[in-house]
Amino acid sequence: MQRFAGKTVVVTGGGRGIGGSIAMAFAAEGAKVAVVSRNESSCGKTAGEINLAFPGSARAYAVDVADHEAVQELGKQIIADFGTINILVNNAGVTRDGLLMRMKEEDWTTVLDTNLKGAFNTVKAFMRVLMKAEDPRIINIASVIGLIGNAGQANYAASKAGLIGFTKSIARELSGRHVTCNAVAPGFITTDMTGDLPEKVREEVLKNIPLGSFGTVEDIAAAVLFLAGKEARYITGQVLAVDGGMTM
Repeated sequence: MQRFAGKTVVVTGGGRGIGGSIAMAFAAEGAKVAVVSRNESSCGKTAGEINLAFPGSARAYAVDVADHEAVQELGKQIIADFGTINILVNNAGVTRDGLLMRMKEEDWTTVLDTNLKGAFNTVKAFMRVLMKAEDPRIINIASVIGLIGNAGQANYAASKAGLIGFTKSIARELSGRHVTCNAVAPGFITTDMTGDLPEKVREEVLKNIPLGSFGTVEDIAAAVLFLAGKEARYITGQVLAVDGGMTM
């Protein structure tokens, strides 16, 4: 089933992991995808893999989402290349973990600028075209850490909690143009990042997950595609936790 045939999707942080899986899932459902990441080689690799599976479905764009002016210029380029966009997925994110007592200002600023300001920058770049698009959607990838906090991740938790507030606010602002805006809050998902956790830490984390396992990037992609689809037309301003029950 080609649920997104004729639609164009922008996925930030699309070079690997969750973002790469989201981009591939949209292409598999017929969408054209702009794969955005900071690194040209990573977004190029993902776009290449998508085009191998679904020829002509993806283009790669390298930008630092924290750079406001660069993102506005990128937005103009993507709109020129595709004509319009229907769906924006803000997935770009970084971590700079450490206890607050030892956290450097640079680590705080880097995380907030990428995870929160980056979403502001992309929404600013695409909101006018989204307001005129068919079935327009904005989906922000938050985190359960933004819901419950976590020691050693004050910067990350603040950025993701802020992203949830941002989601709800723009859902209200853009509702008159029928642009829905929702957030997906992943729990512990099997990626390169969680793969580096020591075994003892993994075991402790699993004790707090009622379903007893980490999620997969495909679990997150499925949630994003649901919120982007026609079935979710009457859902906006919500946070969908995909976390194995961690936050219930």
